[in-house]
Amino acid sequence: MAQKATIYKVELSVSDMDRHYYETHKLTIARHPSETDERMMVRLLAFALNAHENLEMTRGISTDDEPDIWQKSLSGELELWVALGLPSEKIVRQSCGKSDDVIIYSYGGRPAEMWWDKIRNSTTRFDNLQVMNLSEDNTRELGELASRTMKLQVNIQDGEVMVSADDRMVYITPVKWKETAV
Repeated sequence: MAQKATIYKVELSVSDMDRHYYETHKLTIARHPSETDERMMVRLLAFALNAHENLEMTRGISTDDEPDIWQKSLSGELELWVALGLPSEKIVRQSCGKSDDVIIYSYGGRPAEMWWDKIRNSTTRFDNLQVMNLSEDNTRELGELASRTMKLQVNIQDGEVMVSADDRMVYITPVKWKETAV
């Protein structure tokens, strides 16, 4: 019998001093049976880093043709495509063609570095692509914050991120591997 998704309730308070965005989002997240706590928390971090009133979690890991997070305009055009992990070169190319902006949050340590070394040169033509890397230690610590009901406070300033839950804090410094063309 197939396992069902596990439901998580999250109150995500975002204070982004870099973008002057201050809002609390009440999210219900369905964690796919194959998704780890670490990946789900990276998904929440990516949501916080790009928080906007039109930003939405998608079916993500259970579908190939959707990102993990997206933002659509009021008329339905894809404005932002957010993917996690190590997508194939084909997926990167397709997502850059579908959306105004694409952000990939890679993580996993050495495998992420090897993935980037492999696809780096093929991404130079995509002016709308940004690639951020999260350290293995940071994402592991982030995964340890996971619980079925969470109140998370995310503070972002000068590219540095502090995630707090209850009395625990995780400090994260995303590393830009590729920036969008200005």
